[in-house]
Amino acid sequence: MNQGRHRPTLRDIAEETGLSPAAVSYALRGLQVTEETQARVREAAKRLGYEADPIARALASGRTETIGVLCGSLADGWQQQVAAALGRGLLGAGRNPVTLDAGNDPERETTLAKRMVDQRADALVVLPVDPNAPHWAEIAERTALVAVGDGLPGAPAAAEVVFDNVTGVSHGLRMLSAAGHTRVTVLTPTDRATPDRPAEQIVQQVAPELGLSAVVRTCPHDLDGAAAVVRQLLAEPAPPTAFFCLADSIAFGVYLAARELGRSVPEDISVVGYDDLPAGRLLTPPLSSYQWPIDDLVAAVVSHAVNAIDKKASGKQRTVLVPEPRPRGSVAAPRPA
Repeated sequence: MNQGRHRPTLRDIAEETGLSPAAVSYALRGLQVTEETQARVREAAKRLGYEADPIARALASGRTETIGVLCGSLADGWQQQVAAALGRGLLGAGRNPVTLDAGNDPERETTLAKRMVDQRADALVVLPVDPNAPHWAEIAERTALVAVGDGLPGAPAAAEVVFDNVTGVSHGLRMLSAAGHTRVTVLTPTDRATPDRPAEQIVQQVAPELGLSAVVRTCPHDLDGAAAVVRQLLAEPAPPTAFFCLADSIAFGVYLAARELGRSVPEDISVVGYDDLPAGRLLTPPLSSYQWPIDDLVAAVVSHAVNAIDKKASGKQRTVLVPEPRPRGSVAAPRPA
């Protein structure tokens, strides 16, 4: 029977190794002692069956080993993919990820961000709904803040992992122009243009050079919501012949609307996505899109977050990721008028 069995403590390991309890504590945390001593202490701890008390460790170190991952909207398949990958990466780094969904609601985003810092999260990784919100400055003062997809102009974030959207959006417009399209609608999940998500500015700059009549419209991530927006656009007197969707989940809505209206992709409507979600390859025809390096994103976010927590980096760190085009069968020349 194990009832009444003594739970090994730091003092037991100290007696086993001939070290002080303080030295044992340092060794288990990899601090202030040699690697040889660390190895000896860890071997003794394993032999004795020692398990650190996470609450006591947090009180002693001032850390909870928890990192929040606050997503703008988990209705977006790409953010689901990123959140899952970040969870695996943070666990691999010995941290406890907590994933939260702002539901594309700035007020909810504020509430969840403050809740995480109130619960003493060591860091907060955020895919922001509103990068310009004033609460980010307060959050950055209270925990290590890492922004993904957008910089946070008003906050001293520890790091930013952003995307080369100028390259991605410009390439997509050029691809549609090369196929012969002149009426293109760019569908974006947010109407908040930022320095790192300047979709409207890029379209206004590039489209005239290509002879495109291109407009930007906001569109929800969910399938039915996206399809409803597309149906309205296709009912206009001079409807677009191509859609460039800045989220694959929106592109799925274009396929649905086209099917409901008896139109074909790409014969009647060309479609380009932006996330290269696996489901896009199951569509008929497969969706042309852009692949962003998820592994590089996760590695950068985990490294920036851990370094910020351990105070191994000074100043704001910034990583820029570049997309890889994945052309498939969803783009063709428009039908002759």
